[in-house]
Amino acid sequence: MESRSIVVLATASLLVNACGHKVRVPPPLRVESAPDFPIETSSIVVPISGSLDDVQRALEAKTPRRLWRIDKRLDKCVGAQRVDLRIARVKLLPDLGCRVVGAVTRGRLVLGGSGDRLTITFPVHAAITAEKVGGIVSKTATGDAVVRAVARLSITGDWKPTATVRIAYDWTTAPGIDFLGQRIEFATKADARLTPVIASLEQSLPRELNKLDLHGKLASAWPKGFTSIMLNRDKPPAWMRVTPKRLGFGGYHVSGRRLTLLLSADALTETFVGDRPSDPVATPLPPPAPTTDKRGINFFVPVLADYAQLEPVVKRALVRRAKRGISLPGIGPVEVEFGDVTVYATTGGHLAVGVKAKAHARTAPLLSTKGQVWLTAVPYNVKGSQLVRVRDVGIATDTDSGVTNLLIALFKDGSIRDSIARGLSHDFAPDYAKVLRAAQKAIGARREGDFVLSADVTKVENGTLAVTGKGLFMPVRATGQATITYAP
Repeated sequence: MESRSIVVLATASLLVNACGHKVRVPPPLRVESAPDFPIETSSIVVPISGSLDDVQRALEAKTPRRLWRIDKRLDKCVGAQRVDLRIARVKLLPDLGCRVVGAVTRGRLVLGGSGDRLTITFPVHAAITAEKVGGIVSKTATGDAVVRAVARLSITGDWKPTATVRIAYDWTTAPGIDFLGQRIEFATKADARLTPVIASLEQSLPRELNKLDLHGKLASAWPKGFTSIMLNRDKPPAWMRVTPKRLGFGGYHVSGRRLTLLLSADALTETFVGDRPSDPVATPLPPPAPTTDKRGINFFVPVLADYAQLEPVVKRALVRRAKRGISLPGIGPVEVEFGDVTVYATTGGHLAVGVKAKAHARTAPLLSTKGQVWLTAVPYNVKGSQLVRVRDVGIATDTDSGVTNLLIALFKDGSIRDSIARGLSHDFAPDYAKVLRAAQKAIGARREGDFVLSADVTKVENGTLAVTGKGLFMPVRATGQATITYAP
């Protein structure tokens, strides 16, 4: 009887001492790492265009109206005339000389073309007079042609325009006169005088194109490309750092009254979360390189679920579970009051979940405890899905303390772990749409000096979840088309 009393007193003493006992379980290691996104390569089309009308006016002013003029004495305008008398050929008339006076003039010059060909057309009129042929008569010859020059444009290593001009024309009426049954042709003389006109066009056309100041524009714009573009202002703040690498030359293109130089700017794009990254160091304007087939812009947009967003959701899920009543094997019904929830990243891609709780068994009212129990969980999603779920919810630290085991038993209960898993589940879809809208707006129309970046996101796909010190991150890869247009 005495020994039984001692046991009862000892048990009662243990229970009394256990009342209000605070459980201290070491928390899992906190990880502060930021998300790591790969570096993407983007190739952006850079059209720089000018008006054909401006170039045409300049060429019109520089090309003389009178292309050729002649005033020359010829000893032989008409060769000697002979008659065959069957016995011998008798010269009736000697070679007849003359003075040749005339000019070749051009009409209005028109610049046009399509695709990679630039055409220059203008009418040509020849008026040539053979004065006093044989000292007797004068005759005037006229002729007309349409001159068509085709220019192939390129650029040199220092971004200066060059042109190769090929001429083609046909005389609709070749200049010549008929005299004494003979034809005096002047087309070859006019042809020879048109050759310098082509040489002049090959020099004047690049000079006029150079007035577009391609080298100056590119040299001014190139350093400004080494920058960081804000993709999202907050939740999370995100930046795309751009590092230009090369400029590819894709040739000239004529469309309507516009002459456009096509370039492709290759750049590296990096995604950063948090503060604005430092701009990359600008390099000098590189020489033109061949264009690449790959065209488009590629970048990542991080979508964040802050752990502070998840904590109240987990607490509400646990409170709802407690209201339905909890009974533990070997203990019976347990009264539970759940307190603050803490969520952060820990090692191995896990989440650390700390839950404060008070619990006591109804069958032993003196058996109560309070404290914080730490669990870990693995969040995951299927690639392409914005819905995040949690698996492998388990106790992070166990203990041999009988008092502590009341809480340990509580959190080992499957329904409690399921409630935590549901609370940690998160649908990224609303955040996903919001961040993409912000990123599209940020790069959709961005001006740097006289150049405007216009981008259109055509494809979006999200990857698998990343557990980082900043929150749950879902990497969203965006691709699209982009152009940089000169717009002074």
